[in-house]
Amino acid sequence: MKKILSLLLLLLLLTGCGGNNARNAVDSYLKKYRNLSSEVLVDLENTITKENLTNEQQEKYRDVLKKQYKDLTYEIVEEQYDDDASYVTVKVSVYDLYKAQSDASIYLANNPDEFNDNTGVYDNDKYTDYKLDRMKNITEKVDYTITFTVTKENDKYVVEQPTEIDLQKIHGVYNYELD
Repeated sequence: MKKILSLLLLLLLLTGCGGNNARNAVDSYLKKYRNLSSEVLVDLENTITKENLTNEQQEKYRDVLKKQYKDLTYEIVEEQYDDDASYVTVKVSVYDLYKAQSDASIYLANNPDEFNDNTGVYDNDKYTDYKLDRMKNITEKVDYTITFTVTKENDKYVVEQPTEIDLQKIHGVYNYELD
């Protein structure tokens, strides 16, 4: 699932993000997630359909991501303006989908027989269902700090494409155990 979310790297390439300063541009960018803008939903659907998921699993995953985006909270903590670029530091709070995935992986390692079919062969769909259920039911949140780069183009502030790591943070799948 981590890979799926990082594929949203192209999500929300903002050209001409509104606002008269870098803060407003970042605020507009994050509100597109929270408000499930049409851009977000189109990219979400394109990503989900590329996955090898059953229709039921696709629906669960769609619900997980919509919940993540709608419940994302953030606070802009700092703005720095330079000649060519501005930097807006934001603290985001998202559901800890990384923990849900990690816990599911540990459970699989300790209980592999629970994910076998009737003939004793591993059934990946059973595991995927289990992992998606863990992700759907997670209530724990995690906070991340992200610094967005914002440039001014044609008198409008534009949020530059966030790094893959920053997108993973927004999606709640960043492996913070590596820090």
